[in-house]
Amino acid sequence: GMSGPRPVVLSGPSGAGKSTLLKRLLQEHGSIFGFSVSHTTRDPRPGEENGKDYYFVTREVMQQDIAAGDFIEHAEFSGNLYGTSKAAVRAVQAMNRICVLDVDLQGVRNIKKTDLRPIYIFVQPPSLDVLEQRLRQRNTETEESLAKRLAAARVDMESCKEQGLFDLIIINDDLDKAYQALEEALSEVGTAGFGTSLS
Repeated sequence: GMSGPRPVVLSGPSGAGKSTLLKRLLQEHGSIFGFSVSHTTRDPRPGEENGKDYYFVTREVMQQDIAAGDFIEHAEFSGNLYGTSKAAVRAVQAMNRICVLDVDLQGVRNIKKTDLRPIYIFVQPPSLDVLEQRLRQRNTETEESLAKRLAAARVDMESCKEQGLFDLIIINDDLDKAYQALEEALSEVGTAGFGTSLS
């Protein structure tokens, strides 16, 4: 199985501010946390680096590795495969860092079936309206992709209330407050009382 400190799974809809929180966590506590780099079959966006943002691979390679059992979780999203390889998590744990994974809800459910026993944290926007504003400000979405993302976010925000799915839900209304909540929760990682202190 996977040994070392308990990993952390961050989930939440696109535009909730997950990546921003994650970047800040890694900037301020890079010696403690390490990001598990996911694999994807989509093309790199401008500025993205292979091995840093994602491992960019062909569908054929990724399907072979999934079949071989090398992935903890994988999902298909708008025609592309995404996934977390066991090797990516082990690489972080080998540096004795707490492994942080950024996965969608499908990934969360898949990880629940494995022997990886992470702490599950869901980051959500204060409302769908706020989320829509944030996504529109990015100017990267077509109306169609925006509608898809909002529909997915609605489902995510309903599902995250499911009993026992997440250990902590952070509502990202104010980035500094959300970051503080994340930091506080994670400062207890590695102490046996983490699960109980939240209940």
